[in-house]
Amino acid sequence: MPQLHAQPYDLDAIGFYFESLVEYQAISKRHMNAHWEPVEEYEIQFIDGDDIDCALAKAWGINQANIGGYFAACDEWEDCQKKVFIIAVGEVGCGFDPEDVHPEEFDVDLYHVDSMKELAEQMVDEGLFGDIPEHLANYIDMDAIARDLAYDYTETEIAGETLIYRAA
Repeated sequence: MPQLHAQPYDLDAIGFYFESLVEYQAISKRHMNAHWEPVEEYEIQFIDGDDIDCALAKAWGINQANIGGYFAACDEWEDCQKKVFIIAVGEVGCGFDPEDVHPEEFDVDLYHVDSMKELAEQMVDEGLFGDIPEHLANYIDMDAIARDLAYDYTETEIAGETLIYRAA
């Protein structure tokens, strides 16, 4: 589970660390500044956790109003779902409802390859360009196909992994 920090906007208050929505709510409900006044507003910061959860926090735009959905996503989603969300929201700019978001609703095709050329080779091997006779296979220009694919596909890095995606 990721560790977050609630940094008060109140300069007379000290922030606190938390690892769940329940913990955040319990501490923030009784949190006071140096003058014994309640603290109401916080900047939420990602402190520690998996690289994928850090990237998810950045794409999510975590704040005190939406951390419940973020914690649920960290706990319930598979890494591939997190990557789709990060691309759709963080890179493409899709909107989402933090209380009811499903990564399957985003139209993102992910490819776990290291380069456009590798994607081109994968597509040729899978027959997406039709049946290629054996005697012509050596004459296919994979670099040219990779350049053409770069018009519709984008290369990115999430949590140290290179991915290529196409988003509608």
